[in-house]
Amino acid sequence: MRVLGIDPGLTRCGLGVVEGEVGRPLSLIASGVVRTATSDSLGERLVTIESAVTAWIDAHEPDAVAVERVFAQHNVTTVMGTAQAAGVAIAAATRSGRPVAVHTPSEVKAAVTGHGRADKAQVTAMVMRLLRMTERPLTADAADALALAICHVWRGAAQRRLEQAVAQVTAQATARAGRVG
Repeated sequence: MRVLGIDPGLTRCGLGVVEGEVGRPLSLIASGVVRTATSDSLGERLVTIESAVTAWIDAHEPDAVAVERVFAQHNVTTVMGTAQAAGVAIAAATRSGRPVAVHTPSEVKAAVTGHGRADKAQVTAMVMRLLRMTERPLTADAADALALAICHVWRGAAQRRLEQAVAQVTAQATARAGRVG
């Protein structure tokens, strides 16, 4: 499974692509960050992010896209920008036909480090270890995007198996009901 992880932000939006499956080593495909100038209009900044996400989807052809869930902070301006960037990323992924998952920061930290309150340095260190990287990602945003992708590879596989099991049970129940009626 190939996953594009997106750590949304209006000034810096982290992007990371990871490939792998549960129980097997993961592979780093790409990581980076999209930056927008604070002097640009909001619309221009969102278009820049949308264009970059679309270009990454086209270039790396992920099976799924994982975006960090926006959580409440004390700085409303930061939350608004992050939410707008997340919305644009989700829309671009959906437009491409990719399934989109949203993971909370604590879910991602727990998946990657084993602890939902890990700090950025711990997340970056584990991302580097899991992806066998010799150099740090360019920014913490890129590291967070890779962590999102890793989280989704591991959690997404379990979620797909659960959904398949539910669909199978539902189909069997429907078939039994059709024979009875």
